[in-house]
Amino acid sequence: METAIQFTPIDVEKRKKLDIRSGDTVRVHLKIKEKNKTRIQIFEGIILAVKHGKEQGGTFTVRKVLSGVGVEKIFPLYSPVIDKIEVVKRSKVCRSKLYYIREKVAREIRRKMRKIMSAPIVKEDKKETEEITQQEQENKETKTPKENQTSGLEKKETASTEELSKPEESKKDKK
Repeated sequence: METAIQFTPIDVEKRKKLDIRSGDTVRVHLKIKEKNKTRIQIFEGIILAVKHGKEQGGTFTVRKVLSGVGVEKIFPLYSPVIDKIEVVKRSKVCRSKLYYIREKVAREIRRKMRKIMSAPIVKEDKKETEEITQQEQENKETKTPKENQTSGLEKKETASTEELSKPEESKKDKK
């Protein structure tokens, strides 16, 4: 009568039979321990690489985009932290390592940003522009002839130059 000794809390035979390849979209259920409770967190993304196959040190890299930022996690195949691994979608790829996807996504984002930046600016509604021109005309009519000749900006400039020249003279007098 033989009794099997279980060294890990996971089913090793089940993980060996699991067929995951690069290009697959997988859902990894992770056990996360917070204080006294354990909860399951799902990390879903595309597999970029599977290293060392079904060996004890085998790992797989999963990439996911969160809030516009790419996040990659490397999971050991036989980790007790992983509750289960589901294959959501299988894609046909010609490479075993899909590291080029990092640059590809960045290029696409830059391309979209260029399109947004080069798009023509939409003009305001005709009603809004008519209201603005009417307000400008009313402001011009209410000004006196002297105010129309010199603007408020010119007055400020002359006052500031006079104020600046006075302290310089007083400094010379003190010496």
